[in-house]
Amino acid sequence: MAEEQWRHRRGGVETALRTSAVWSSVRSLIERRQGELGRPLRVLDLGGGTGGLAVPLAELGHQVTVVDPSPDALASLSRRSAERGVADRVTALQGDADSLAGFVGDQQVDLVCCHGTLEVVDDPEATLVALAGVLAPGGYLSLVAAGRLAAVLARALAGQFAQAHTALTSADGRWGGADPLPRRFDAAALRSLVEQTGLVVEDVHGVRVFSDLVPSALIDSDADRVALLELEEAATGHPDFGFLGQLGAAVHVLARR
Repeated sequence: MAEEQWRHRRGGVETALRTSAVWSSVRSLIERRQGELGRPLRVLDLGGGTGGLAVPLAELGHQVTVVDPSPDALASLSRRSAERGVADRVTALQGDADSLAGFVGDQQVDLVCCHGTLEVVDDPEATLVALAGVLAPGGYLSLVAAGRLAAVLARALAGQFAQAHTALTSADGRWGGADPLPRRFDAAALRSLVEQTGLVVEDVHGVRVFSDLVPSALIDSDADRVALLELEEAATGHPDFGFLGQLGAAVHVLARR
């Protein structure tokens, strides 16, 4: 499918509120790295599920391996990649972080994506070590993980003040026993975890500062969605008010080996 066709699709990777900011950063990174290498990239997507990121990357010409523990998600990925005409550039493998070295072998990758996965794995530190271990020299890690302060704000706005306090002060960023996530991260803590693997962090920013708080009825039109995305970008990249990114529902870290 031509780039113009999927770029403007409603809810596509570049326009969906949950993915637009992350996709923009990842795309800029891969374009720069592809220019350096003079070839398409080898990409590994841990926890990539049904291919929301992998398929658009494959449509740009890159070879993408998705490692996910869910056979159902991988089956959906295979169908999606076939429907979009990129099945030859997408490999679906059932496994987890412990499997990565065996899957990659001597063919280290140029980009590792770990989006929405670190908050649910058994051992975040070991997972990051495994991710760093399969990166080629000069390769990049794109890491997206749930942010603590967004949960604090959401619980407070819902009138759950004790839960908000718990999310703010607990070691794992959870608001209580019924919290569906095993952990959330502060930007500084996530940076520290990545740096402990030996990778060099190049950028840390929050994503989805406002979009998870705005009622869906207020973003019913394309114009509303574009305006909200522009506000998100301005808030997280503002030279004076970049701290607003700390309120993002997720933290995005870009690091290089």
